[in-house]
Amino acid sequence: MKFSIRITAIISFFLFISCEQELIKITSEDYHNMVDQLTEVMIHDIFSPPVASRIYAYPNIAAYQVLNAENGKYKSLENQLNGLKPIENLKLETTTDKNLAALIAYLDVAKELVFSKEKIEVFRDSLYKNWSSKNDNQFTKAKAYGLSVSKNILAWMQKDNYKETRTMAEFNVYSKDSSRWQPTPPAYMKGIEPNWNKIRTFVLDSASQFKPIPPPKFSMKKGTAFHTELMDLYNLTNEIIKKGNDSEEVAIAQFWDCNPFVAVNKGHFMFASKKITPGAHWIGICKIATQKSNADFDKTVFAYTKTSIAIADAFISCWDEKYRSNLIRPETLINAYLDENWYPLLQTPPFPEYTSGHSVVSGAASEVLTNIFGDNFAFDDTTEIPYGLPVRSFTSFRNAAKEAAISRIYGGIHYNSAVKNGLTQGISIGNFVIENLEL
Repeated sequence: MKFSIRITAIISFFLFISCEQELIKITSEDYHNMVDQLTEVMIHDIFSPPVASRIYAYPNIAAYQVLNAENGKYKSLENQLNGLKPIENLKLETTTDKNLAALIAYLDVAKELVFSKEKIEVFRDSLYKNWSSKNDNQFTKAKAYGLSVSKNILAWMQKDNYKETRTMAEFNVYSKDSSRWQPTPPAYMKGIEPNWNKIRTFVLDSASQFKPIPPPKFSMKKGTAFHTELMDLYNLTNEIIKKGNDSEEVAIAQFWDCNPFVAVNKGHFMFASKKITPGAHWIGICKIATQKSNADFDKTVFAYTKTSIAIADAFISCWDEKYRSNLIRPETLINAYLDENWYPLLQTPPFPEYTSGHSVVSGAASEVLTNIFGDNFAFDDTTEIPYGLPVRSFTSFRNAAKEAAISRIYGGIHYNSAVKNGLTQGISIGNFVIENLEL
């Protein structure tokens, strides 16, 4: 009996020791969960598309640097991204779990970029508790290294002029120039982020480096290039409306809407219908690609980071042009000159028309993803399922980008030139990121 008790005690002791030494296993899915959590908070906080692109970029860069600042699979971003310098006295112990440290750095940077900071903190604290209970030594070492890197990224982030743009002058919509952008219904919101071209670029030399050709000269004279584009849009959208809501054009427009703030009127009340931004849609496609290709942790972080950098620079470049050309939206002109009862299939977003943000961002993201995963990478895009939209399938990232661009015409919110030239602008940005980041 005593022998049996003694054996039981010995077994219990070794089980206890085994439990104490359990390793924290970090996978690509853990990283996807980080990104998804940040997306949920951004949807809740309703960030504009340009701001959302910045929120994605910095946490990914922090995680990437944890993996690659010292002896990584890929090259460090130090002295490659504008203003990012090496960390002095950074020490990596050989037993540090870099994957775990990358998650910690991601969360530490992410919480400083959102309004609902507490949501990230609650998520973080639950993970910290779980990790610490499994292997406190492993967690403590990873935390120390991860936070040392995130501290450097946050210091660098604070110098990107974002805070300064919060107090810059708002966009002046009052003008006698009939070609200038005007606020559109139903909310008639002021132009968002008119100073976004002041944000420090990540890889681009400047916001205006890939300045597109100008849009057709404004004219309401029949036969001019501008008037022709306006009439083409008006006629096309009327044909789409006749086909009904089950048409392919409507499906495409709705799938790529990605408007984070759709104003909904119910009687005397107006509220926002929340959705993801264009950048978030392409971040979702990045997730799909890494999962389909069974990318390991390092490649997953690499793909998110390179894609988010291209998206962020694309928004800076696009917004630079938007407030330079300051072109009026189709809805304003059609209601004033052609049909006061006409309205676009998609709600017109609150900023100037040229170039198309979806087109620029899609062009940039698709080139980077093609560079990472290859051309003719077929995938099922499930990104919009949470918002009640079905899956759409694509034979390549570039074909997805082309559909995203044309969706803006189907939706009635962009002229052809904004889409065509915007896609070219984005492709140029994507290729520049590919050629100038040594990863």
